[in-house]
Amino acid sequence: MSTFSTTIPLSLYVHIPWCVRKCPYCDFNSHEARHAIPEELYVKTLLRDLDEQLIHVKNRPLISIFFGGGTPSLFTPQSIEKILAGVEQRVGFAPSIEITLEANPGTVDQARFTGFREAGINRLSIGIQSLQNEKLQSLGRIHDRDHAIRAVDAAISAGFDRFNLDLMHGLPGQSIDDALQDLNDALAFQPPHLSWYQLTIEPNTFFHHTPPVLPPDETLWEIQEQGQSVLQHAGLNQYEVSAYAKQGHECIHNTHYWEFGDYLGIGAGAHSKLTDTEKQLVYRHAQTKNPRDYLNPEKKLTASHTILTEKDLCFEFMLNALRLKQGVSSELFVSRTGLSLSALEPALSIAKEKQLMIKDVGRLCATELGQRFLNDLLAIMMV
Repeated sequence: MSTFSTTIPLSLYVHIPWCVRKCPYCDFNSHEARHAIPEELYVKTLLRDLDEQLIHVKNRPLISIFFGGGTPSLFTPQSIEKILAGVEQRVGFAPSIEITLEANPGTVDQARFTGFREAGINRLSIGIQSLQNEKLQSLGRIHDRDHAIRAVDAAISAGFDRFNLDLMHGLPGQSIDDALQDLNDALAFQPPHLSWYQLTIEPNTFFHHTPPVLPPDETLWEIQEQGQSVLQHAGLNQYEVSAYAKQGHECIHNTHYWEFGDYLGIGAGAHSKLTDTEKQLVYRHAQTKNPRDYLNPEKKLTASHTILTEKDLCFEFMLNALRLKQGVSSELFVSRTGLSLSALEPALSIAKEKQLMIKDVGRLCATELGQRFLNDLLAIMMV
């Protein structure tokens, strides 16, 4: 057993569970807002949730905050400001903290984006998913192409120079030309960051029970190959499986996850991953999922608490780190898991023998072949 780093950075995830309508592909903990959202009560409960978890923080300022959902942009800028003020008072912010809010184009306008900016949000992730109305309808989105265009224009006008566009490919009935047109239309906004990922059918979703007809594998591969060339030509470098950014605009929060940093999660169904350097262990806990139960003061906010085993640590670290195009240093594995590099054997040797990982003792990184067959590589890591 090695020793954990005592300076593991800390982030915060804030989950807002409500949305206007549940998308058929969504497997997140989101709930349609069929009645008025108890916004004020939820803000108070979020801060109570944070108060209960402060024992785990130990004077580490936050390097990033991410508001996810659901649809966080359903909340007013005033509520977001209250949350941020309460968090800063309790935990403290690093000087260059990144604070991201996910926004649905169908729930925002110029005034709302300006309000989010004034509340302290300094990065947006705008879920356009597609800029073709037919495809948006097939995905069950509440916005259309015009909504998406207006939302991006409004974000730029509000002063957001750090923003991400969320775009999907491999959609029902999508051709190669359709996908590349969508990509080029999104790139016309000159986004500093783009999340471009393939639609997958997840369990416990409407699409899982009623599967749409997706493009064949050959088409999906061509979309991926040609799309990556388009992105590179546009000056967006791939730094993770589905993340592309101009230099200096990589998402700090998500990179923190991929590098196995610590994070607190508050909100219904939020997850935390934290390191106890004194007890030399890493654990995860999850909050109560149902918003009604989460808001009930008679019920516990935390639903589960799990200490990670050595096998868990090895697999979870590699599950995250191998998503990064450049991988991570071997030393990061040691400092974030408290284990020696030998804990990854024999899986590491097998992966290198199959040419799925680079043969560099100082770096844990998938080869180009390993990135193409990442699921096969991760299966080896489970040995």
